[in-house]
Amino acid sequence: MDAAVTAREIVDRNRYLTLATADAAGRPWASPVWYAHDDYRAFLWVSRPDARHSANIGERPEVGIVIFDSTVPVGGAAAVFAEAVAKEVDAPEREAAIAMFSARSVATGLRAWDAGDVGGEAAHRLYRATASGLYLLDEGDRRVSVTL
Repeated sequence: MDAAVTAREIVDRNRYLTLATADAAGRPWASPVWYAHDDYRAFLWVSRPDARHSANIGERPEVGIVIFDSTVPVGGAAAVFAEAVAKEVDAPEREAAIAMFSARSVATGLRAWDAGDVGGEAAHRLYRATASGLYLLDEGDRRVSVTL
């Protein structure tokens, strides 16, 4: 098994990731978010800035991510884990990042997004988590570091 190939397949095949955040006091929170990825190292999603996970990122940008298919039989799961730092995408990077997010959205039958949907007075913001470490949980229940 090529761990990197398997990890890329998991990221490409799934639509939601579980985002683990914590507030300033360390209270944990996990949220499912629909995502797009940038070369398997950065994950993009759109959320309301007042959502608990968004507020947590503002206080503590270190996050954990897991991407997995929850419909497989017990013992058949494979997952990608990431250690990452998250932040709201800044205005200078917003056009390129929202175009990437929008392309995946449209490719999966959802609506197109543009920078106006995630800036100014809009209800949502675009966030990016950049991975510092990626790991694959394989069928043997082992976590293997992967480079994608």
